Amino acid sequence: MGAARDGFVGVFDSGLGGISVLRSLVAELPHEDFRYFGDSANAPYGEKTEAQVLELSRSIADRFLAEGAKAIVIACNTATSASAATLRAAHPDVPIVGIEPALKPAARAFPHGRILVMATEMTLNLDKYHELARAWGGECEVVPVPCPGLAARIERGDLDAPDLGEMVEGLVGGYAGSVDAVVLGCTHYPFVRTQVERALGPGVAFFDGGAGTARQLRKRLAEEGLLSGRVRPGSVEFASSLDTPDELALYRGFFSMPL
Repeated sequence: MGAARDGFVGVFDSGLGGISVLRSLVAELPHEDFRYFGDSANAPYGEKTEAQVLELSRSIADRFLAEGAKAIVIACNTATSASAATLRAAHPDVPIVGIEPALKPAARAFPHGRILVMATEMTLNLDKYHELARAWGGECEVVPVPCPGLAARIERGDLDAPDLGEMVEGLVGGYAGSVDAVVLGCTHYPFVRTQVERALGPGVAFFDGGAGTARQLRKRLAEEGLLSGRVRPGSVEFASSLDTPDELALYRGFFSMPL
C-alpha cells in the first residue's frame, strides 16, 4: 500500500483546458504528485464522435496506469461523458474521477433563475447532460449554449486578443442582462471568464466543476487508503501529444495565470 500511496494522480484533457481543473486539484491536495497530459494534437474532443473520444481516453488512461498512476482524473466534460463509465468498468480497483457541468450548484443557488450552460456541442448532445438538466433544472430556466470553436481558440493562447473577445460576445452577448448564472461546462472556459463577464454585464454568478472534482478525488483517495502521507509539496509534470517546447510553455503559463 505504501508504494500505491506514493503513486501519482494522472490528469488528462483534450488539451490545456483541464489545467483549470488541475489547479483545483493541487489546491485541494497539495501533497499529491500530479501528471497532466493534454491531447492537444487531437483537440478539441467536443467536435469528435463519442467513439473517437472513448478510444483516445482509453489509450491515455492505459498509459497512465502502465506508468504507475494510483488514480485518474478525466478533466474534460466531453471525455467524462464519453468514457468514464467504460474506464471504471475496465479498472474497478482504480479511483477514476470525472467532471460534469456544475448545473447542480448553480440550480441550488438560483432555484428560480435563468442559467446559461456554455459547453461543447457534444457535451450538450449526450444523455449525461440531459439527465443532469432533468435532475437539477427544477423551477429554473436552463439555457444550453453550444460554443463551437471556442475551446480550439483558447488552445491557441493569446487570450487578450480582440478576436477572442469578439467570439465570446457573439456566443453569449445576446443574453446580456437576462441571466443570473453561467455554468462553464467545458474545462477550457474558466480561462475566458473575464470575456464572458464582459459580454453579459455585471452581477452574473459563475460555476464550474473544478472544485467539486477536487473534493471528489480527495474522497475517493481517502476511501481507498491512497492519500499521500508526504509532508512535502507534491510535484506537477506536464506532457502533451503536441510535444513542442512552445506547447509545454503554454501549459505552464495557463497553470500559473490569474483567474
